[in-house]
Amino acid sequence: RRPRGMYFSAEDRGEMMSMVYNWPADQVDMIVVTDGSRILGLGDLGVHGIGIAIGKLDLYVAAAGINPQRVLPVMIDVGTNNEKLLKDPLYLGLQEHRLEGEEYVAIIDEFMEAVFARWPNVIVQFEDFQSKWAFRLLQRYRKTYRMFNDDVQGTAGVAIAGLLGAVRAQGRPMLDFPKQKIVVAGAGSAGIGVVNAASRTMARMLGNNEVAFESARSQFWIVDAHGLITEERTNIDPDARPFARRKSELGHQGLSEGASLVEVVKKVKPDVILGLSAVGGLFSKEVLEALKDSSSSRPAIFAMSNPTKNAECTPEEAFSILGEKIIFASGSPFSDVDLGNGKIGHSNQGNNMYLFPGIGLGTLLSGARVISDGMLQAAAERLASYMKEEEVLEGIVYPPISRIRDITKEVAAAVVKEAVAEDLAEGYRDMDARELARLSEEETVEYVQQNMWSPVYPTIVYKKD
Repeated sequence: RRPRGMYFSAEDRGEMMSMVYNWPADQVDMIVVTDGSRILGLGDLGVHGIGIAIGKLDLYVAAAGINPQRVLPVMIDVGTNNEKLLKDPLYLGLQEHRLEGEEYVAIIDEFMEAVFARWPNVIVQFEDFQSKWAFRLLQRYRKTYRMFNDDVQGTAGVAIAGLLGAVRAQGRPMLDFPKQKIVVAGAGSAGIGVVNAASRTMARMLGNNEVAFESARSQFWIVDAHGLITEERTNIDPDARPFARRKSELGHQGLSEGASLVEVVKKVKPDVILGLSAVGGLFSKEVLEALKDSSSSRPAIFAMSNPTKNAECTPEEAFSILGEKIIFASGSPFSDVDLGNGKIGHSNQGNNMYLFPGIGLGTLLSGARVISDGMLQAAAERLASYMKEEEVLEGIVYPPISRIRDITKEVAAAVVKEAVAEDLAEGYRDMDARELARLSEEETVEYVQQNMWSPVYPTIVYKKD
């Protein structure tokens, strides 16, 4: 009924700088902020979206050992476009349609200035903002503030870790990743975020020059609700434009603008099909059958949309059609599949929980001024290499959640090392940037562990036996 957090409303314009002092904690390490506009699988929840910010911060406490007294869930109420809430007399938020354009941006600007004025070292994680704002706000703030967007960058990092794991599961080195042909279903903030990050990873492996970026770009085929995205499309989303297939490429592939997912899979014979469409069952029997002709010895199916009903396919569907020689991963939890003869089809859950706590903790402990692409990349690569060789060859590309504290510690250490390497680290408490730079890999992991809050309390009252 009364979730704890701070609510900033469009009505509070001009007041936010003083409002931040209403929060009782003198030090805040992590803020998770949402405007409730696109809660995954649930849509526009208005002020009820505060639960998302609270839940994510619970995971920071559980997985990363961020001190629970130093976290702050925030809801920015700029109205709602949910007609049911607009008519509900008991709705607690602003009962007007969402603000748009410069008015909206001005409110988020004011909020960011206010929280960083009071807590200069805080890290702000943006969560569940609708696509059009997710990208725009990320580009607006990422070079000025310590912030990241979990839907764009966290989802991308977890997907990349899985994609790198899939390369290992094929018995190949991770450096073979730039050779993977990837068909992506979905061109929203998550889909484009993953493609951007994956192409950067490929380009980095190929030498990080213009030729490398062009080569990486050509490994992706993006299919949205209107079919394959090509440069012939009118009103193409600017974020998707760099990955639109060129006219010259289409002819010899036998594809055209708007080609269906089945056609694309048949013609491209991809190593990976990656679903970030939020359309349940999109990987139909026909799509999975078409994947039988994949040029990979072990094709990967990533049905990453949440919640469960939105998953592009289930592991049962994938394994029953394609047999045991596949890698399956999803965004929602599914049980492993019994394939008979003592064999198990592993269902991997690519949960953002594997990465964002480590990204936040690593940024905090390095004192990095901003969160760079390199730091996010280092986090994803560390998660990908976390699995042992024998586990990966069995088709297990993500670790069990039971190891989450250990995974977070390793990811955070990788983020710290990268921040130092990029000369972004400014140190944390008694550990300045020069001392951080002197730490070996093992010492960095130990440093992270020592700074993780643990819910262990001393016994205060002893009873006599």
